[in-house]
Amino acid sequence: MDRIIIFDTTLRDGEQAAGGMLNVDEKLEIARQLEKLGVDVIEAGFPVSSPGDFEAVKTIASAIRQPVICALSHANPKAIDSAWEAVRAAENPRIHVFLSASEIHLSYQLKKTRDEILGLARDMVARAKSYLDDVEFSPMDASRTDPSFLHTIIEAVIEAGATTVNIPDTVGYAIPDEFGSLIEGIVTNVPNAHKAIISVHCHNDLGLAVANSLEALRRGARQVECTINGIGERAGNASLEEIVMALKTRKDLLNLETGIDTRQIYKTSRLVSELTGFVVQPNKAIVGANAFRHQSGIHQDGIIKKAITYEIMDPREVGVPASSLVLGKLSGRHAFKERLAELGYTLGDEDLDRTFQAFKELADKKKEVTDRDIETLVAQEMHAISETFHLDQVQVSCGMNTLASAAVRLIDSEGRVLTDAAVGTGPVDAVYKVINRIVSVPNKLTEFTVNSVTEGIDAVGEVLIRIESDGVSYTGRGADTDIIMASAKAYMNAVNRLLASRGKKTE
Repeated sequence: MDRIIIFDTTLRDGEQAAGGMLNVDEKLEIARQLEKLGVDVIEAGFPVSSPGDFEAVKTIASAIRQPVICALSHANPKAIDSAWEAVRAAENPRIHVFLSASEIHLSYQLKKTRDEILGLARDMVARAKSYLDDVEFSPMDASRTDPSFLHTIIEAVIEAGATTVNIPDTVGYAIPDEFGSLIEGIVTNVPNAHKAIISVHCHNDLGLAVANSLEALRRGARQVECTINGIGERAGNASLEEIVMALKTRKDLLNLETGIDTRQIYKTSRLVSELTGFVVQPNKAIVGANAFRHQSGIHQDGIIKKAITYEIMDPREVGVPASSLVLGKLSGRHAFKERLAELGYTLGDEDLDRTFQAFKELADKKKEVTDRDIETLVAQEMHAISETFHLDQVQVSCGMNTLASAAVRLIDSEGRVLTDAAVGTGPVDAVYKVINRIVSVPNKLTEFTVNSVTEGIDAVGEVLIRIESDGVSYTGRGADTDIIMASAKAYMNAVNRLLASRGKKTE
């Protein structure tokens, strides 16, 4: 079989999704999990875009040793120099240069001629090549570029030293057969195409990113650029988990393989969802909550008799847990630790103590604690941040034809107790008004989402919120069997993130 290079751009294109924001520590945590997953290339960020992105790429380049660490760069000297400084400590560094190629972009955005673009592409690839051997080039908006000019620019950049040429369907415009023909045309008509890896990067504006990527691989591409959960600009990117499992499930047809440890897929999906705040839709292929659930009686009958009747993949292949161990309030620390290990979590003593305490508190409220409950607890405790204000007590009063009111007690980082009360349009609004009055940090609530982690009257409710301050978005999550408490925890999580960010800027 031919080996496909998996190029993950969750930390670069994925973070460009509206509302997405990750700090350096969160990016490093995702990068470590991507290394466990077995991706070949991690596009760690866009160093010249901001000091924070530069620091994130530099940190990842120093810490992650197995995959290639790639930095994106404009086609200009400053950006390329910045990219090199960010990745130079990597075991396997790469610079990825991009430049628009379509007539639409040249005419309306760059105001440059084809000859100018050709010369710039050649010169900037050569500049990147002067720093390192592994250089990638992307002619942006390739799917809307005149094929003859596309062939010319590809030939030129390979001659200048590009070792990978990526063909982006930047706006998700292509149809599979059309995109496959474009790739086949490059392989056939570019004289030196054999000297470089042909890559593809597809967007999902028409819902065809995965289909276009698979067709491109079938027609000669050997690297595919994708993201966990398909997150990214606008409608997102090609989903890594869908591409990988399509190649694995249909190897009889495609005869292609990857180096991905598929049992790490589910855990990676959950981590990215937790840290970015982007909830995975229930019917999402491979990693959605309903991906391996069967409600139809006919389907259930078939699954009981033989799983392959209605399941083309074993859920355990992607790391979806299938637990036979039931945990409850009488379960001990050892049983809890064993269950965590089965779910793929290895916690240090301090994190284990904190998570076990949260588990015991939840078990007092629920008869049985499910795997999803445990995953939510681990995410909540592992991604807790240094608290400027700790939520100590919440009391609400509400009902039909009565005013909704809330009293909240917070404890600040110096141990001072701060208490206040307020009236709101509902209990959650009242709680948020009290918190805002105490912390005195102007912000605007831009998103509020409630999800049930599991089924039943005692289900854990998970609340995701986003607040905005000074044009920057901050995500908060909270989970509890009491949805008001979950809402309060989520809001405090977001506010503490805001305050922590401001503290770092002040320092």
